[in-house]
Amino acid sequence: MQPSSGENVNQRIARISAHLDPPNLHMDNTASVSRLNCRAKGAAAGFRVAILGAAGGIGQPLAMLMKMNPLVSVLHLYDVVNTPGVTSDISHMDTGAVVRGFLGQQQLEEALTGVDLVIIPAGVPRKPGMTRDDLFNINAGIVRTLSEAIAKCCPNAIVNVISNPVNSTVPIAAEVFKKAGTFDPKKLLGVTMLDVVRANTFVAEVLGLDPRDVNVPVVGGHAGVTILPLLSQVKPPCSFTPKEVDYLTHRIQNGGTEVVEAKAGAGSATLSMAYAAVKFADACLRGLRGDASVVECAFVASQVTELPFFASQVRLGRIGVEEIYPLGPLNEYERAGLEKAKKELESSIQKGVSFVRK
Repeated sequence: MQPSSGENVNQRIARISAHLDPPNLHMDNTASVSRLNCRAKGAAAGFRVAILGAAGGIGQPLAMLMKMNPLVSVLHLYDVVNTPGVTSDISHMDTGAVVRGFLGQQQLEEALTGVDLVIIPAGVPRKPGMTRDDLFNINAGIVRTLSEAIAKCCPNAIVNVISNPVNSTVPIAAEVFKKAGTFDPKKLLGVTMLDVVRANTFVAEVLGLDPRDVNVPVVGGHAGVTILPLLSQVKPPCSFTPKEVDYLTHRIQNGGTEVVEAKAGAGSATLSMAYAAVKFADACLRGLRGDASVVECAFVASQVTELPFFASQVRLGRIGVEEIYPLGPLNEYERAGLEKAKKELESSIQKGVSFVRK
C-alpha cells in the first residue's frame, strides 16, 4: 500500500527539520511531524565536525566557511545562545554538509558525540586595552568545561583550540584530558594559523608577491613576543634589511592589537581568525583523510624546546600530529627572540596548568 500524499509531505518536512536543531528546538511530541534522524540526499562522505561557540564573532563566519568545505559531511553548531538562528541561516547554503544546532549546556554532550574534529572558538573577545591574559579568568573556565565534555563524549577526536589565551588554554585542555585519562598529545592543537596568515600577507606586501606564494614559519606561541616569525626561513628564499625584519616582526606580533584598535571597541580579529581557523581545520581533515605532506604550524605538546608546549611546524595525518619538526637554523635576531618568547611562554603555560590543578 502506497503512503498517502499527506504522509509523504510530513516525512519530507521531518527530514528537513532534522537537518537543523535537536528535537527540543523544534516542536513538542504532540506535533503531527516527528523528527527523523536523517542525512540530506547527496551529502558527500566526509568527517563530522563540531564548532563550540558557533554563534560568536568567530564562530559564525567559521561555521559558514566549514559548511563550504567538501570534507565535512556533518556540521554540529553549539553555543549557549542564538544557535537556532545561526543553524537555520547556514543550513540554507547549498553545499553537502548537513548542519545541526545544539543550544545550551544540556545539549553539549549530544553535540560532541561521534565527531572527528572539534573546533573551539568559544569565549569572550578582546577589547581595546585588553591583553590576551585579561581574557584568562573567563575563557579558562569555558575551555575547562568544554574539555570535560570532549573527554567524555569524543575522546578520540582531534581538538583545535582557538579560545585565547591559547598559550594557557591548550595546557588547560591537556590537564583536563589527563585527569580524565584521555590525553593524547597528537590530537590537541592550539590554532596559531592566524599568525602565519598575517606573516604571509605582510611579507608578501614588502616583497611585492602574491601572499599565496609565500610561506613564513611562525613558532613559539600565540601572544605578543611569544609569536616568533622565522623570516630567515621564508619561502621563496629572500633577504630583508634589519629595518624590514624589525618592522615585520613587530607587526606580526601585534596584528591582533592592530585590528582591535581599528575596530575601536566593535570587536577583535574575527573574520581573519575564522579564515585562518578554517584553513587549519582543512589541513587537519586532509591529514585525517590520509593526504601526504600536510604541514602547518600549531601550538602542541612538544620537545622542540625545554617547554612542555611550543608552536612549530608539524606534519598532520590520520592520528593528528604525526611529526614535529625542529626549528632549523636561526639567525642572531631570531635566537634572541626565541629566548624572550620562551620566558613569557613558560609563565603562560604554568598559569593554565595551575588553573586546573588548584
